[in-house]
Amino acid sequence: MKPFLVALLIAITTSSCVSTKSTLKNVDDNAPIPTLTADNTFVLTEYSKDKKYGYDADYPINVFYKNTKDEILNAERFLNALAGPKGEKITFSKVESCCPFPTKRTEIGAGFLDIYELKWEGQTEPVKLYVNIYEKGYLLVPLGLTIKK
Repeated sequence: MKPFLVALLIAITTSSCVSTKSTLKNVDDNAPIPTLTADNTFVLTEYSKDKKYGYDADYPINVFYKNTKDEILNAERFLNALAGPKGEKITFSKVESCCPFPTKRTEIGAGFLDIYELKWEGQTEPVKLYVNIYEKGYLLVPLGLTIKK
């Protein structure tokens, strides 16, 4: 009986951390699968007009992945396609995961957003972008960034 109570307590505790309704605003399962360049980065052609896109946890960049073997692959394909505001070469690193949300794409029914910090020469303060590896959406260049040439 005691192991059952412990398991029940764990299940209640972990399920209460994730809302049953997603707050993500830009998930779109009909978004096309992005094409790749010869350098294995995503081909980006459009710029976001929304200042929240990528910079707000409710408007993450939804890069999607097919299995856990390649879970960071699409995030890197996206980030490697970006450049600074004047075409500067960027570097990036994952700094944390946050903001649990419900998703049908994981075994536990929840996902986390990854926060990446972007840096480039001449920058005064690093830029932080929210990336969602679990859901699909249209891939756009966030305001203030450009497409790598």
